[in-house]
Amino acid sequence: MLKQFITYFFIILVATSCGNLSGPKKPENLIPKDKMVEVLIDARLVGSVNGTNKRLLEDKGYDLKNYVFEKHGIDSLQFAESNDYYTYHIKQYQEIFDKAIDSLEHLKNQLEIQKKKLDKERRQKELDSIKKIEKLKDSLLQLDKKKLDILEEDKEEGKLSRPLLEKDTLPQ
Repeated sequence: MLKQFITYFFIILVATSCGNLSGPKKPENLIPKDKMVEVLIDARLVGSVNGTNKRLLEDKGYDLKNYVFEKHGIDSLQFAESNDYYTYHIKQYQEIFDKAIDSLEHLKNQLEIQKKKLDKERRQKELDSIKKIEKLKDSLLQLDKKKLDILEEDKEEGKLSRPLLEKDTLPQ
């Protein structure tokens, strides 16, 4: 008899504890889906900040723990309640999550394009600098060649060598 009582008690206990299958109630201050996408994107970006960049941002006065909440005008409780609601309603949360992933991928592609453009500009500047140096080197070599040609002409005509620079002349 006691075994049957305990068995029925546990069945009733399990049945009543699982009775709330409707999930969390929709919060009054539920974050809309489009705003939730933006919050998740910003949370991911802030979460990906490495140690060095994190220190720089904190030195500039950014509170990374609360940055996303402050930026979107929400608080941690509102986010937690909204997140609980959306995670229970998995189809809605999947839509939000997919949009966030797509936006992050698009952002990543845009940054890669920008990086390639900047790298190309940097390489072009380096090539331009090298060309300028080569041009200067060639002009200096031409100048030295002209000076040598003048010295050779003077030697052939039997003239005394004239000074190449003013400082090479003797005081009078």
